Parts: sequence; C-alpha cells; structure tokens
Amino acid sequence: MLNINDLHFSFFTPSGEVRALNGVTFDVGAGEVMGVVGESGSGKSVTASVVAGLTRHPGRVKSGQVMFDGRDVLTTPEKEMRKIRGGEISMIFQDPMTSLNPVFTVGNQLIETIRLHTDRDRKAARDHAAHMLNLVGIPNPELRMSQYPHELSGGMCQRVMIAMALSCQPKLLIADEPTTALDVTVQAQIMDMMKNLRRETNAAVILITHDLGIVADICDRVVVMYAGVVVERGAVDEIYDKTAHPYTQGLLGCLPRLDDDSDQPLEPIEGLPVDLLSMPEGCPFAPRCKHTMRICLKSPPPEFELSENHTSRCWLHAISKSEERSAT
Repeated sequence: MLNINDLHFSFFTPSGEVRALNGVTFDVGAGEVMGVVGESGSGKSVTASVVAGLTRHPGRVKSGQVMFDGRDVLTTPEKEMRKIRGGEISMIFQDPMTSLNPVFTVGNQLIETIRLHTDRDRKAARDHAAHMLNLVGIPNPELRMSQYPHELSGGMCQRVMIAMALSCQPKLLIADEPTTALDVTVQAQIMDMMKNLRRETNAAVILITHDLGIVADICDRVVVMYAGVVVERGAVDEIYDKTAHPYTQGLLGCLPRLDDDSDQPLEPIEGLPVDLLSMPEGCPFAPRCKHTMRICLKSPPPEFELSENHTSRCWLHAISKSEERSAT
C-alpha cells in the first residue's frame, strides 16, 4: 500500500539546513499496523506530513520516493492530492482541540469531509456522520453533531477526529500520537476501537507514538527512528525479544515492567538528542551510546539484515558477523 524509499527532507532556515529525514525507508501493507517510535524530534511526524503531502516552505524533499497505491505522492499535482488526502489517505493529528475548527459544529465538519470525498447528498452525509460517531463509541450522536468542539471532552474530540478520518474509508490511516494527553482509560478505549476498525475496514495504519506499550498491543511491525534515521525495524516480536540497536534497548530500558520484582530504578538514556542543524559525521546516536567505537564517530553504519524481517543500523553487528566468520 505504501512504500517509502530513501527519503531525505530538510527545513531550510536562516540558521541553516535542518536535516529532518535522512534516508527513511519502510513499507506498509494493506491491513497492517506499522508502529513508528522515537523521541521528540526523531522525524516521526515529518514523515507522516510528507506522506500526506502536508509539508510547506521552508521544508523541502531533497530526494527519495513515496509510493502510495502505485502513485508517487511527491510528484502528484496538488489538485489531485486534495482528492487523495482525506479520501484515500486520512490523518489523525496529535491535538484534537486545535485540529477541529472551533467556529463550526462537529456535525458540519464531518458532513463537509464526507460530501467532499464521496457522492453522498447532504442528508445521506449527515446519516453517515451520525453512524461514524456511533461507530467510534460516542453516545447520542445526533446531539453531539449539533455541539461545538469546546463542548466536548478531549477524549470525545479525539473520537470525532477518528470518525472524520475514517468516514471516507481510507486505504491508509496515519495516527499521529492519537492518545496524547488522554487518561489511561480513554487511551485503552481508543486503542480497542482502532483494533476493531482495522478489522472492519482492512486499512493500512501508521501509528506514530512514543509509547512502546501501545506498540506491543496493536502493531504488527515497528520502525524505530532517531535523528531522522530508521535505526531499527522489524516484526514486533523480534524488536521486543531480540532488540538489536542500543537506542531501542535504551527506549525499552526506560519502561516500567509489571513482571519485574527487582528494586532497580529505570535507566534513562543519557544526554540529549542530536542537533539536526549540525549532524555528526558518523552514527547520530554515537554521542549517547555506551558502545561507541572509533568507527561510530567517523562513518554512519549501514543497515544490517539480522533476519528476514529484522534490520538494524549499528556497527556492533559488523563485529558480531566478523566473530561468527572467525569461529567457523
């Protein structure tokens, strides 16, 4: 459904070039949920914006390819992208309170989206909007459609955003931290709802989050990003059980575990994320890594294939392979 190949994207600012994406490569199949994780500033939301064609000046794609359902998004005219965006590609943004228009009712915003991307008349669009609100678990949808966003809770607004994103049955749904600022109970409800909707619509889903617990619960595969680079990717089971990259190990080390009876404190990743205005010559994670070697500071690591569905960018894998060859 989606294939991103060697994508490079930068923001050209008065202070210099901010290299937001540096060779991002991954694909998502129909009916698959792909988790994209990493710290703030790792390039997750920028990747989503490029896929949806929402990037603007001073950002610019330097090179790469984004193929969606056989079409290159990067060369598609804006007029055609307006039909694709919202119809075939939908996006749930981080903050529903700022994504919904405060001067229009929830119903008006839903109906406008449905009529723009389908051939339904106003009455049919209104009926479909009420059905979508009911589908995402909003009680009394007819009443809610007459209300404004500020009259709803954060969880309700997030459900409205999900209903809007799914109202035209998109082939690809991008969920950019859909549970941000929501309490744990509402988070669990929204995740259960996304699981059900995925089964019903068979849409491909990109779930952007920093919560590795959510990833383990809902995703099929995972992409781990750092400084605009995909440092590790693979099936969920392999990422969690055979964690390969030191950065992924650090992210998992920050998570509390219910099955851990020890009194050991959580171990944070030391240091700060790299400055994208002055990217290091070698591995971007080297300044924070406990295993840094001389080659890490001089050359960016290539992508090492650890199994059929598991890759990682770390020079430690080159040493492991060398030791395996020596042993044989």
